[in-house]
Amino acid sequence: MKRGIIVKLLGGTYSVCASDAVYECKARGVFRKRGISPVCGDNVEFDVTDDNFGVITEVLPRKSLIIRPPVANLDCLVLVSSVMEPSPNLELIDKFSAVSIFKNIEPVMVFTKTDLKSADEYTKIYSDAGFTVFTADNTTGEGSDRISEYLKGKISAFTGNTGVGKSSLLNNIFEDLCLDTSGISKKLGRGRHTTRHTELYPIEGGGYIADTPGFSTFETNRYDIIKKDELARCFPEFSEYLGNCRFPDCTHTAEPGCAVIEALNANKISSSRYESYRTMFYEAKNIKEWEIK
Repeated sequence: MKRGIIVKLLGGTYSVCASDAVYECKARGVFRKRGISPVCGDNVEFDVTDDNFGVITEVLPRKSLIIRPPVANLDCLVLVSSVMEPSPNLELIDKFSAVSIFKNIEPVMVFTKTDLKSADEYTKIYSDAGFTVFTADNTTGEGSDRISEYLKGKISAFTGNTGVGKSSLLNNIFEDLCLDTSGISKKLGRGRHTTRHTELYPIEGGGYIADTPGFSTFETNRYDIIKKDELARCFPEFSEYLGNCRFPDCTHTAEPGCAVIEALNANKISSSRYESYRTMFYEAKNIKEWEIK
């Protein structure tokens, strides 16, 4: 019996990285009956046959799971935005960070193109909210070392809209990934019509980068729906005020005696972050129960 992590799934064959080698494995049919589908990032137990092929016998408990794209046990989701050309869409960043927290994944903010404009305005918003925030100049590589050091030992994925410099940032952090700046991976030989799959690449110093095609843009509705009653806990700067409102069922949108609104008025909570919360709350309020299932 061996243990390892699934680093690739292609055509029903799982590549499992163990301490001594990478094994090509199949999954036992019992998983289908139990409603379990092994995915990249899963820690698994497997048996090795005489011909050095493996059979996955157990999927170990997951600390996080995202269905689209399928990847388990992500530690960090790195949200990449440029300070200009294009300017950050703070509402989208806030939505994605909330979904990450809801899925038990740490959101990490990176603001690129600091050679064009200072990122101080944005780093203050998100540092004050309790997030880990980095800045990066992709032309010089400044800031890349700090990001690389932070991600060591973790399983991470990157997301960001077109033009924010995500591929250039990845190249500066992990040179051996060999991503070209048009977003096509030379390492995988991908073209516009090539089938894309999730794969984990080991990084120097330990950890993995998940090459997840589904994370290429901010599309929060693809990943999960947060119910309105669960939303406030996905905004970490609200945490010290929750439970201190006048009404126990406070929605933190308009009620008198709301501790969150009082913190907002005292400039202890960013107005842009609060407006994102209100937008998400009313969107969640309008979701029908059947849409969640």
